[in-house]
Amino acid sequence: MLNQNRLGQIRAMIEDHGWDALLLYGHSWRKDHFRSLVNLNFQGPHAVVGVSRRGDINILVSDPWDQEATAAITDARIILDPEVGRGLTKAFLSAAGGVCAVAGLELMEARFVQAIREGSGQVPVSATGEMEELRRVKSADELELLKKAAALADLGYQCFAETVAVGMKEYELVAEVEAFLKTNGAEDNFMLIASGGREVVGMKPPTEREFQRGDSVITELTPQINGYYAQICRTLILGTPSAEQKRSFSIFCEAQLAAQNLLKPGVKASDLAKAQNDVFRKHGFGEYTSSQYTRVRGHCLGLYLDEDPYLLEDVHYVMKKDMVLIAHPNTYLPLAGYMVFGDTLVVTDDGCISLNGTEKKLFEKEV
Repeated sequence: MLNQNRLGQIRAMIEDHGWDALLLYGHSWRKDHFRSLVNLNFQGPHAVVGVSRRGDINILVSDPWDQEATAAITDARIILDPEVGRGLTKAFLSAAGGVCAVAGLELMEARFVQAIREGSGQVPVSATGEMEELRRVKSADELELLKKAAALADLGYQCFAETVAVGMKEYELVAEVEAFLKTNGAEDNFMLIASGGREVVGMKPPTEREFQRGDSVITELTPQINGYYAQICRTLILGTPSAEQKRSFSIFCEAQLAAQNLLKPGVKASDLAKAQNDVFRKHGFGEYTSSQYTRVRGHCLGLYLDEDPYLLEDVHYVMKKDMVLIAHPNTYLPLAGYMVFGDTLVVTDDGCISLNGTEKKLFEKEV
């Protein structure tokens, strides 16, 4: 079905910017702009929904299965054309001679952009930034879906912790967790893993490496429920943690809590990153806060698993109520290698709450 709340926001944005039409484009990698209005996990390589200033809503899909699925959830006009560029006609755009804005323009193939130009008579303008800003503050319905995704992430980590064992291969563990999540309703799941000791410098897709006694086994799980992703990051030790592993994790825990305790409306993304980095600096590990060792100190979540703004010291975006993000001080430390720790957080009136219920600790598994 169409997200009626989002449709009202889009129509207001069209008027405010003087656009004649707004297209929400998605492909098999980034479906989030399309799904922000039409919550369909389309199977084809491309899909576009167009909203015109005069009120038309047109949906263009490139796969027959998507045409059938779309017709089941909306009575909007649906066009099937495997050649998306051919489908972007004047009739679809409803903006001949006018300004056509596109959310996801940067992801479009050049031939699609040219088709829009020919159909509208003007070079399309990007609406990606405007749509991303609109999507950052979640509605009550969106928050409910994110709560469900976070609850599934908790269950997924429980499965992870119960299943991991010495002698098991990384890919075997990931296969078990993926199967569990899909069986329990996940549309998708983004998952990274790593295992070992000081030599581990980051997470990656699973390998044939077999888990060993004393390993730090780290993961981030990001299941998707009805379009929305939530994430959890945890670290587990196979056996009794060493003094170095305990000390390292205590720093990660302190850093994550520094951001979580600071998070509220009006706080900048840069403040949240600095709060985490300052903990590492305090303990003498400031050099490991650089891009050489870590990517971000967190990011927003929603219809995409890695939405901006990112938590970095040079990102000065001001956080707002009902934004959803994960604060995670994931990085390498020479004490015990790369570790991870983080929860999905919702910004409230005067702080934040975690959507995850998994215990905030260094997990241990007897071997």
